Amino acid sequence: MLGRFLGLAAVIAAVSVGLAGIASRPSSDDVVETSNVLSGNHDNWTTHKVRKDRALAAAQANGGSGRPSEVLLARASDSHFYADTEIDGRNIRMLVDSGASIVALTRSDAEAIGINVDDLPVGGSANTAGGVVPMRMVTLDSVEVEGIEVRGVQAAVIDADMGVSLLGQSFLSKLAAVNVEGDTMTLR
Repeated sequence: MLGRFLGLAAVIAAVSVGLAGIASRPSSDDVVETSNVLSGNHDNWTTHKVRKDRALAAAQANGGSGRPSEVLLARASDSHFYADTEIDGRNIRMLVDSGASIVALTRSDAEAIGINVDDLPVGGSANTAGGVVPMRMVTLDSVEVEGIEVRGVQAAVIDADMGVSLLGQSFLSKLAAVNVEGDTMTLR
């Protein structure tokens, strides 16, 4: 009796799976359409480049100067977002840090863009992992990220071994939006 019961249960299960498979097939009347939208949750370096190229093309098509209205940054392998910036005409790679209230430059980056750090007044202190260090305040003429430019950006030179300069709120707050979707940060 148990064998018949198990056999009947197996037949019912097989029929159910078969019917579910038939029911889930699209009919010939159903049209499956793929979207041109690239989902940020599944971005990789290829789709990131496609989205970036589309943003640049849209800016040019709208009669813009060829400068994109948005910049897409891919998440790095260390889970942070980095931006290749141009500060006062010099290229500096920066970590995008929405928790930093101000753009923070390492001493070496500040000197690379022509700032004489020792001539800057000390305008406060910063709490770092290595302790409290003095901040030397400066106003940068221009900070640009892939075509999005902000002028007159407040910054601090941090005389500590931060390793990388930080793109903080004194730049980010001037933008229309900063969004993260999946592995892509969008600056507008």
